Amino acid sequence: MKIQQLSIFLENTAGRLYDIVSVLGKAGINIRALSLADTAEFGILRLIVDKVDKAYEELKKSQHTVSITEVIAVEVEDRPGGLAEVLEKFADNDINVEYMYAFVEKKYDNAVLIFRIEDIEAAVDVLKKAGVKMIDHQRLLEL
Repeated sequence: MKIQQLSIFLENTAGRLYDIVSVLGKAGINIRALSLADTAEFGILRLIVDKVDKAYEELKKSQHTVSITEVIAVEVEDRPGGLAEVLEKFADNDINVEYMYAFVEKKYDNAVLIFRIEDIEAAVDVLKKAGVKMIDHQRLLEL
């Protein structure tokens, strides 16, 4: 149950984030989730979009540095301890989370957790065995 995420390197300058989202908007690409991590000089924008390949092509055409990364999306009940239960499965199986971000979806009142994992295959196996609900790209777009 892996999904594709765009990772875009950007300089930390005024208007740079606008440039990226403008390219996507003009191409009819919908952003479903995002995370922005930055330093004084640069940032990495991580996006889940509805049309990954088209977004990648459009960003490349407009001279942005972009790559596609595999991540896992997990859906949990939006309540205290929901995230801890998933992280416990990883900790118990010595699986390292490189980074994560989350959002609350309105349709079912659940939280969606996006994980970048060092060993993604092992993480998927652990989550399946534990009965944790992973979601694919299409389901993510429906939320």
